[in-house]
Amino acid sequence: MQPLKESLQGLRAGALPPRSVAITFDDGTYDFCRQAFPLLQRYGFPVTVYLSTYYTFCERPVFNLICSYMLWKRRNQVIADGAELGLRGSLDLRTEPGRHRVVRGLIDLAEREDMTGMQRDALAARLASFLGIDYGDLKARRILQLMNATEVRMIAQRGVDIQLHTHRHRTPENEELFRREIQDNRARVRDLAANQPVHFCYPGGVYSPAFLPWLRAESIESATTCNSGLATRQSNFLLLPRFVDNQNRSQIEFESWLTGVGDLLAVRRRSPQKYVPRD
Repeated sequence: MQPLKESLQGLRAGALPPRSVAITFDDGTYDFCRQAFPLLQRYGFPVTVYLSTYYTFCERPVFNLICSYMLWKRRNQVIADGAELGLRGSLDLRTEPGRHRVVRGLIDLAEREDMTGMQRDALAARLASFLGIDYGDLKARRILQLMNATEVRMIAQRGVDIQLHTHRHRTPENEELFRREIQDNRARVRDLAANQPVHFCYPGGVYSPAFLPWLRAESIESATTCNSGLATRQSNFLLLPRFVDNQNRSQIEFESWLTGVGDLLAVRRRSPQKYVPRD
């Protein structure tokens, strides 16, 4: 295991040891502090957290995620009318696309009304009441919440590398707004972790070629995508691939990527098939 900074330096220089791995976590959710951090400390693994900072200071569930979660909890229902929530028509919660439309409608409503984080939280509480879910219990258990400032400072003091993930977990297509996200994020990470963050992760893996010069203007040295692949010396350091592990990955798939086999198989799947005539 290698820290991210040292891994990238070794990669650039062509001096990275074989089968090197850098561990990163996105967002900075509370369950990282509660579950992952103690295990990483026990085994002495270095780790980087790409921290999105808005909900670190607004200590509430992340609005879009908690709405998605509550709708998933009621995934067998069709609700005749969403007018009580400011939504038109029926709400079909039986499918992922149906639930996504409801979440998108709530996000659009919050943006039209320029809601603050607290106002969005009140809207999430209305949704919970509408669905018959105990929102107070979800908040008490810190479901889909980020680490707070005290927790981030604690893990940083104990060796966790805190890096950039935008302040509001979004990548605007306007240069001024995009760079403001980086600047706001960086100011808060500096305050929390007492470091100079120069490594970035695209929120949700969403990126555009237009972002690259904006990142360079903000002195970003690396930017990580959600594209599956192993980083090499030839990689664009502002479009770094990685293996994203989650609950849908099997243990054998995880191990295949650690050995490099997973990347080889993925390359073969992406490669166009050539027609070879038979004799």
